[in-house]
Amino acid sequence: MITITQKQDCCGCNACVQICPKQCITMQEDEEGFLYPHIDRNTCVDCHLCEKTCPVLNQGKEREPLKVFAAINKDEKVRMQSSSGGIFTALAEYVIKQGGVVFGARFDEQWQVKHDYTETMEGLATFRGSKYVQSQIGNTFQETEQFLKAGRKVLFSGTPCQIAGLLSFLRKEYDNLLTVDFICHGVPSPMVWRRYLKEEVARQCEKNSVLNYPISEKDVRVEDISFRNKRLGWKKYSFALTLSTTNGSGKKIQFCSYAPITKNEYLRGFLSNVFLRPSCYSCPVKSLKSGSDITLADFWGIQSDSKFADDKGTSALIVNTALGKYIIHGLNIDVYETSIESVASNNRCYFKSTHKPDNRVKFMQALQKKTVVSSIIEYGKPSLKETIRFLLIQLAILLRIVTILKRICRRKNE
Repeated sequence: MITITQKQDCCGCNACVQICPKQCITMQEDEEGFLYPHIDRNTCVDCHLCEKTCPVLNQGKEREPLKVFAAINKDEKVRMQSSSGGIFTALAEYVIKQGGVVFGARFDEQWQVKHDYTETMEGLATFRGSKYVQSQIGNTFQETEQFLKAGRKVLFSGTPCQIAGLLSFLRKEYDNLLTVDFICHGVPSPMVWRRYLKEEVARQCEKNSVLNYPISEKDVRVEDISFRNKRLGWKKYSFALTLSTTNGSGKKIQFCSYAPITKNEYLRGFLSNVFLRPSCYSCPVKSLKSGSDITLADFWGIQSDSKFADDKGTSALIVNTALGKYIIHGLNIDVYETSIESVASNNRCYFKSTHKPDNRVKFMQALQKKTVVSSIIEYGKPSLKETIRFLLIQLAILLRIVTILKRICRRKNE
């Protein structure tokens, strides 16, 4: 049976829960807000399917991509609504047009993140855009298997560990399954997100300038959330929160707050790594080990002379399998071929796990008495040790560049 002795050894993919024939495994939230499997030992029959399915215990091999492209969706509206270049939507539309089913992460009624599926073009909108919270997979692996066995085409999108969990759960290859993951920085705590959202809604009610009287939390409704709003551009994306309330005459009024990445506490906390899942600091699926057909990412560092460098968002489209290579030719996208080095140079999480900050324990302890925002302000910044480490790495990179330039100059003079 699955036994979690160190929390870094569980990525929370839910594969063990869904594979269990006796349904004796449940996921329970810990004090940090992450879900871990708990086993009813009285019901367990020691079939070991949970162990055989776990993507941490059964890691894949590192792979080299078949092709790498810079890519954008030809539909400008879709591109602007997407976190980067809108390639996920192009892939999803391709599958839907063939009568298929698309799985992805969406917000639920309480603005928590869960995995779900859609069979319509209209339903794709809820999956679009990054959601910096670990999603609840639920029983979507089982649902995927049912659709596949019925002969339906399925696109399943998720984090690399979720894709690895799905493929391990299925235990066989399906020609009608397309798996899509992304270069993952790490998954934040759902508990931290819940608390932050509540704090932010209260703050917006307190400072509102829409009405000339105070608004309480119970008087407002969250209408929309975007972690990667492009109002200020793709590179300077913003956290956008849209709320609504009613005035004295009962008329609905919407108001929206925008905070760029440098000003929003939640985004700063996410990038400082203080509330990521423990397994993210020793990720078992880097360097395409997940087994996905296609991997997507922001193409940070896109060449300034490229026609795609218009600050509207450009995707890195990493093709890993023959199926992925075949499908991209039928998409409504513009591409040009590039190298994995050009992508990985500005996406270190392609091959390297996120660094665990020294302040993480202090941050989690602070949450017991303080707000999320104040905890991020205090501990969501690098320690002196980490700052020195970062500067040394940057110096090493600079020295390496200087050495390469000197070699080039010598060769030209010879």
